[in-house]
Amino acid sequence: MAKTIMIVDDSATLRQVVGIALKGAGYEVVEACDGKDALGKLDGRKIHLIVCDVNMPNMDGITFVKEMKAMAGYKFTPVIMLTTEAGEAKKQEGQMAGARAWVVKPFQPPQMLNAVSKLILP
Repeated sequence: MAKTIMIVDDSATLRQVVGIALKGAGYEVVEACDGKDALGKLDGRKIHLIVCDVNMPNMDGITFVKEMKAMAGYKFTPVIMLTTEAGEAKKQEGQMAGARAWVVKPFQPPQMLNAVSKLILP
């Protein structure tokens, strides 16, 4: 059975680019346009990994990761932050919230797929 990855980004274009790369690698994809939308989609279904932007309206990525990690069913779901933020302070904030990897945009799909394959839950 295919593993499911959630993409959380306010850019529809970016969700599409990431989605194409992930689907091409055999993953199922769930899309959310911001942290609030993403939390609403964490409805008990199995999500094997989340790729999340940092800067979004309504709820930013770091707040989303903190709230998601507080949910029993998603506490151990790995998160890759995919963002234009390259600063150390933001990276540390993301790691403290529970993000496992940090990929800076613009990114190469193989680089992201490599991070996904290393972190995705069995």
